Amino acid sequence: MLLLQVILLVLFAIYKLNEMNPKRIGMKVIILANSDAGLLSFRQEVVIALIKKGYSVTVSLPQGKRIEEIKALGCKVDTVQISRRGINPFEDLKLLKHYLNLINKEKPEVVLTYTIKPNIYGGLACAMKGIPYIVNITGLGTAVERPGILQKITVNLYKLAMRKAKCIFFQNEGNRSFFAEKNIRNDIHRLIPGSGANINKFQPAEYPTSGPIKFLFISRIMKEKGIEEYLAAAKHFHKLRDDVEFHILGACEEDYLHQLTELDSLGIVKYHGVQKDVRPYLSEASCLIHPTFYPEGMSNVILEAASTARPVITTRRHGCMEAVDDGVTGFLFEERDTQGLIDQIDKFLSMSVDERAEMGRNARTKMEREFDRQIVVDAYLDEIRKVISV
Repeated sequence: MLLLQVILLVLFAIYKLNEMNPKRIGMKVIILANSDAGLLSFRQEVVIALIKKGYSVTVSLPQGKRIEEIKALGCKVDTVQISRRGINPFEDLKLLKHYLNLINKEKPEVVLTYTIKPNIYGGLACAMKGIPYIVNITGLGTAVERPGILQKITVNLYKLAMRKAKCIFFQNEGNRSFFAEKNIRNDIHRLIPGSGANINKFQPAEYPTSGPIKFLFISRIMKEKGIEEYLAAAKHFHKLRDDVEFHILGACEEDYLHQLTELDSLGIVKYHGVQKDVRPYLSEASCLIHPTFYPEGMSNVILEAASTARPVITTRRHGCMEAVDDGVTGFLFEERDTQGLIDQIDKFLSMSVDERAEMGRNARTKMEREFDRQIVVDAYLDEIRKVISV
């Protein structure tokens, strides 16, 4: 009898170890994404949490400069070509075939998908193979946001791809409402605070109390990110004040390089190009300006600036306004409204240094309370636990 009790205790201990450490029973997770830099910047904590829990993680994304950093986390890496903005159906079918082959090879317990094409073609592959999958809507994209034939095609693809998903994460209420209106799996929606703010990496920086008032634009340089409104504001204030600077960080994705170079030579803006680490620039800035009207899930640059205890001036559109309390942590204005942006900058300039610093501290508090990336990590672990336990 005693021997039987010992055997039962040992078996129970083995069961509990396996429950805590899924790797021992071969549990695998595949993550489908479209960028190595994006995965490291915004999803790294999810990957690390899964590996710590014992899951075997395979990441599938295009070849990039930071693949070795991803491998160093403890992942396997599968590289695949993704035409992020292309609409070639043959290229997309090749992507679907690649995902099907990857699933056949790895036989995962669950697949996590991010961004439009991995969401759609990864979702289709998982549905065809009967593999549980969790989707993250990181933004609708221009093709979906604008009415027309492309929107109809993409919505129908989403309906097919989402039909067997276990959970659809949304980063803002606007995107979730769009899916609800189009009747795309209303029963499994879950709202999370974007990719979350990395409040450990982006620590509060001492607010600048002397020198010029520095405004900062961090983004890909393209029309939909509001670069034209920002440049117009810079020209306006350059004529009026000599204590204000307008700084720009980011890669030119459209034909703005000549204009930026010229404006830089005239002292109207200061263009710094692409910077791997934006924290030194945020530390020196008085305020981030993000005049975007791009269809994104949640603006990570706003979360980073606010975590650094900097006020933010941004547009009243989903993916931006959720991260700013108007008049408390920053200011909001209507998208594509240059005069509205100028008015909010005027309002900011009329504040004392202490008031601006207080606004920045409020921004940091909001990030800690509502946008901590651990909230996102916990949401993923919760949903994966539900899938694994079924």
